[in-house]
Amino acid sequence: MGLILETPRLVLRNWRDDDRDLFREINRDPKVMEFFPFRRSPEEADAMMQRMRAMIDETGLGCYAVELKQSAEPIGFCGLSKPDLAPILPEATVEVGWRLATRFWGQGYITEAARALVDFGFATKGLSEIVSFAVEANRRSTAVMERLGMRHDAQRDFDHPRVPDTHPHLRRHVLYRISHPEV
Repeated sequence: MGLILETPRLVLRNWRDDDRDLFREINRDPKVMEFFPFRRSPEEADAMMQRMRAMIDETGLGCYAVELKQSAEPIGFCGLSKPDLAPILPEATVEVGWRLATRFWGQGYITEAARALVDFGFATKGLSEIVSFAVEANRRSTAVMERLGMRHDAQRDFDHPRVPDTHPHLRRHVLYRISHPEV
């Protein structure tokens, strides 16, 4: 599976081998990974990119490469995926998530990509709800969630079980949600 969808400025597609440098960059950048307990080595990033590529091929869901339409340059990722956090989140839960190389921040690319994916999730995938979650202090991400029309659901906030005890300040996650307009 190659092309997933297009927006006015972006192409969302599956990963290619020539995206490797960008994927490594965003997974080691301290600003991008500020709210994650670890950075990935080049080998770990390569393995993660391969898992993401395979998931998209198998299920059609995943974190898609985002590239600029004008230059075909990859800039990060945005996707719809199942977070695998049962019993905290039901197995059928689908989240919208993203990461973007810092040189592309502040230009509305993630909001554009995520908005298109939310519409795609409702119209094409038949989803009734899409969630997004982030570390409580991650105001950049929660601002995107709010721009998407998502609302904070404080009753569903949670402590992320995969955050190690060495990073307690990253454990608490806030959950935002949006329901299909016709539900």
